[in-house]
Amino acid sequence: MAITVTQRWRDGLPRWRPVADGGFDPDRYVVDELTEDRARAWTLRHHYSSTWPVVRLRTGLFDTRTPTGEPQLVGVLAMGVPMSNRVLTGVFPALTPHYESIEISRLCLADSVPSNGESWFCARSFDLAAERGVRGLVAFSDPVERWRGSELIKPGHCGIVYQALNFAYLGRSTPRTLTLLPDATVLTARAQAKVTGRETGAAGVIARLVGLGATPPEPDADPRHWLRVALREIGCHRVRHPGNHRYALRIGRTRGERTRTAIGMAPRRYPKPDRPLPLPPIP
Repeated sequence: MAITVTQRWRDGLPRWRPVADGGFDPDRYVVDELTEDRARAWTLRHHYSSTWPVVRLRTGLFDTRTPTGEPQLVGVLAMGVPMSNRVLTGVFPALTPHYESIEISRLCLADSVPSNGESWFCARSFDLAAERGVRGLVAFSDPVERWRGSELIKPGHCGIVYQALNFAYLGRSTPRTLTLLPDATVLTARAQAKVTGRETGAAGVIARLVGLGATPPEPDADPRHWLRVALREIGCHRVRHPGNHRYALRIGRTRGERTRTAIGMAPRRYPKPDRPLPLPPIP
């Protein structure tokens, strides 16, 4: 099934660029590394997830043709540390996780970037990662839709951008059950454990749930009981997830560096979208 639109973001909401429009001019853009603060702030403003992962390398896409003449940040790619080392070692068994192998954690482009901009941005970002000693990238695409009320925030993805960049497709990750919040984000099992175990970071998770309408906990409240009640109050629901699409790419400064890296899983045929996206373009 042909892809007719490509996804962009603005202020936490999706926007759509018709692929047929094209129009991406690489001479207009540059790619450079970003500080943690700048990458986090821009991504939290625009991406629907409203979260920021543990990141090792952050790159930005800059538009150099602006009214002021100052380059404007219009995209962020974050590469970093997954929740489990097995995410990396299962794919690249001979590479040191977090240093020679990392995960693509966020890819977010502003709606001013024409279609085809993501693959160009990613390719230049991967060159920067290779210069820092990275030899293997793992990426996941979520096939499950996310809704915020009646609004489709994120359609199911099968990883078209990774296919365009010649990633190997390695099947799906482990199926699991997700706790979905009313803002279309996921409350991970790790976040829930911080609350129930009164761990560092629990206050941030509690503030997130209170912001969605949960009653603040009393000082002596049982955290397990409070969490159950809070999730019921805000109307969260549990969804069985079939597993994300898993992709891997060997990178390096030379062909030799790339070919010496072994992928520890057998490649499979690329998945394709199962239905069109009946979505309006950017207004």
